[in-house]
Amino acid sequence: MSTAPSPAKQLAGFIAKYDPGVARLARGCRATLRKRLPTAHELVYDNYQFLAIGYSASDRASDCLVSLAVSPKGVALSFYYGASLPDPQGLLLGSGTQNRFVRLESAASLRAPAIEALIRAAIAQADTPLPKRGRGALTIKSVSAKQRPRRAARD
Repeated sequence: MSTAPSPAKQLAGFIAKYDPGVARLARGCRATLRKRLPTAHELVYDNYQFLAIGYSASDRASDCLVSLAVSPKGVALSFYYGASLPDPQGLLLGSGTQNRFVRLESAASLRAPAIEALIRAAIAQADTPLPKRGRGALTIKSVSAKQRPRRAARD
């Protein structure tokens, strides 16, 4: 009788595919966001291009406030509805009609006042509020059979 690995073990395996520095950054950023948003559901998508860990008010991606986007180049904090956020510091990158992101140098970047203000604004504008109590579940939503390499190409 074989047992499927727990979502936590699966996520650890997804992160372990990256170079050690990127994996360390991803784990640190995840721990920081988990502390910051303890009631949020963590929705994991191991997609073709990125590993995305969304922080959502429910188990629906449409209720996602922010997500970590992990790539071989590093980790970004992505705002699902970032195009509508106030950004007086001009931190948000991207030109799409909805999503914006900030590249993270360290987990401590998530505690910078300007990034914290963006997170607060994303929470405030959400249609579905975060639960007041409890701990959000970790759910593996999808794993793409085909993926780009998770480690940076070596010259």
